[in-house]
Amino acid sequence: MQHHSPEVARLYQTEFIRSARAVGVLWAICTLCFAVIEVVILIQPSWVGTRELHYRGGGPAPPTGTLGLFEVCLETDWPVPECRGSLHTLTPLPAFQSSAVLVCISLTMVWASVGCLCLFRFCNAATVYKICAWLQLTAGFCLALACVLFPDAWACAEMRALCGQRVSSFSPGNCSVHWAYILAMLGVLDAGILATLAFVLGNRQDALLPEDAKDGE
Repeated sequence: MQHHSPEVARLYQTEFIRSARAVGVLWAICTLCFAVIEVVILIQPSWVGTRELHYRGGGPAPPTGTLGLFEVCLETDWPVPECRGSLHTLTPLPAFQSSAVLVCISLTMVWASVGCLCLFRFCNAATVYKICAWLQLTAGFCLALACVLFPDAWACAEMRALCGQRVSSFSPGNCSVHWAYILAMLGVLDAGILATLAFVLGNRQDALLPEDAKDGE
């Protein structure tokens, strides 16, 4: 039994490396998906949307539509909504400038972590995982800050025009949070999970290094 222990240990190590690689591939795919989701979060004008109101007549109908960091989109008789803003020049609405900048920083960090995936061919895997983990942690922090600052800026002209005069900070009036803002909040959770997983994978790679060194000798 004692004679076979090195072979058993080597077998366990091989299985350990295989499972670590499989989890690493899954982590890389999820990182790429998160990077795409970040682009959607940034450009979609669906952070806030009007609620369905029962209009009784006697005056102009209240506007219906959605609002994002760069554009306000109003529903029209046409199937396509009429959007006002500066998405093509990436100029955010004045009130949401801070949130837009933070989402842009978060987006940059996530795409930097995607770019770091190329370094696995040239650098120590443990180091690459840890670099990506810190980038994703920073991305999650910036996205969380953007999610907090966004409702704080609701008392602006664009929100009042879309959601009525009862709008104030953290009170959206006739509107409610829409899917892009919910996606941003889920993105914070996603960034935390990916960063934690990257730290775990990095530490596991560190655990394998001494064994690899012995094999090399």
